[in-house]
Amino acid sequence: MQGIVILLGLQEKDPQFWNAWAQRTLKIALTRQSLNRNRAKNLILFLGDGMGVPTVTAARILKGQLNGQSGEETVLEMDKFPFVSLAKTYNTNAQVPDSAGTATAYLCGVKANEGTVGVSAAAVRSQCNTTQGNEVTSILQWAKDAGKSVGIVTTTRVNHATPSAAYAHTLQAGCKDIARQLFENIPNIDVVMGGGRKYMFPKNESDIEYPNVAKHSGTRKDGRNLVQEWTDKMQNKKGYYVWNKNQLLSLNPNNVEYLLGLFEPGDLTYDLERNKETDPSLTEMVDVAIKILRKNPNGFYLLVEGGRIDHGHHEGKAKQALHEAVEMDRAIGRADLLTSAHDTLTVVTADHSHVFSFGGYTSRGNTIFGLAPMVSDIDQKPFTSILYGNGPGYKIVNGVRENVSTIDLQENNYQAQAAVPLSMETHGGEDVAVFAKGPLAHLLNGVNEQNYIPHVMAYAGCIGKNRDHCMSKSAAGHFHPTFAGVVALVTISRLVY
Repeated sequence: MQGIVILLGLQEKDPQFWNAWAQRTLKIALTRQSLNRNRAKNLILFLGDGMGVPTVTAARILKGQLNGQSGEETVLEMDKFPFVSLAKTYNTNAQVPDSAGTATAYLCGVKANEGTVGVSAAAVRSQCNTTQGNEVTSILQWAKDAGKSVGIVTTTRVNHATPSAAYAHTLQAGCKDIARQLFENIPNIDVVMGGGRKYMFPKNESDIEYPNVAKHSGTRKDGRNLVQEWTDKMQNKKGYYVWNKNQLLSLNPNNVEYLLGLFEPGDLTYDLERNKETDPSLTEMVDVAIKILRKNPNGFYLLVEGGRIDHGHHEGKAKQALHEAVEMDRAIGRADLLTSAHDTLTVVTADHSHVFSFGGYTSRGNTIFGLAPMVSDIDQKPFTSILYGNGPGYKIVNGVRENVSTIDLQENNYQAQAAVPLSMETHGGEDVAVFAKGPLAHLLNGVNEQNYIPHVMAYAGCIGKNRDHCMSKSAAGHFHPTFAGVVALVTISRLVY
């Protein structure tokens, strides 16, 4: 890496290096003046749970450094998207949001209370009887109703906050459980992959992968085996259940219509700790999912969640979180290879941010997990470039701040320094980035409410309620949106909750 940094340093001293780079960027920007007004046959949403802008930047540097580069000049796959906007993430009752209420926004198109999925803000958390009549449907449902194939791929359990807002309507544990709703609310979701095996099997039934580990055994008190019920239902429909990487990659997607993949009893393991022989990566799951879904001539909708970015941050384990973000970026690259921006709208965003930052005037090429190049002028101790506003990384040794110069900062589970002691680090409240490419991606511009996202995706794909514009297309296949359609979209985007 040192040689690359020296070479870059020599080039960067020449003004022509920067001028030429800027001119190349300008030429690319000029090509984007011809907007893509095609109908979106396919719709893909990549959701980096907890992937705030500082996480995106740090992941960019890490990706470059993993490839032997300085890192700062690296281009992520999501960086290549031509349109970038900001989304306001607050919940209807929370300035700093949670993953449930935000998932309802970017999947169902309405802002909601924290701790609730698939219901409007009229529903009250912890009161199951307020669910009825306040349910809201998701873009996955809209796509299914329009004849598209639909899929969910996540690195968390499939009944966690983000994926559950695609199919469930719930306020808390004790309401109809989310695992049941996965199979009952929207029959025949074409592809579901992630973790969460233990929530599908009867209580105390041993897990197939960890037969002697009680915490991984089934948890269902109703005695139902949801996986067996699903496989029985799909027996003559080219449906397959898999629970390890070998089974997944042995499938011929051309011969698969339905796929249920549950690769861990709970969440999938962090990518840094993943058993590459037995556990599929997010990229591998996305690859199989798209190859199955794209067979539908009507197209598909796919939700992909890099869910453990969030978990790494909550635990103060920045290395885990950033490697999760880099892996999601790889999956974005794989999806790009398997689809075309001509007919596929791809959106990359986050549900919320975290109180994660990096700074300290570090020099170019400094390892993202390293120390700042100075000591504090208050306590004369070194500090890490990466810091959390709160979390488990707060440490006092003998009454003073820990001296991190003797700590292995590169260790996978090192908990970065935090200003306020908490057992779990918290979310951040700032806006998150929205990257978009493909048909009508230019509609995702400026600063918008988070619930605007599925309305744009549905408009581009001619699904959901706002479809007037779909009836007027030019001979070239481009939209000529009707006035009513435009007014409806603008009204939705400006609606205040």
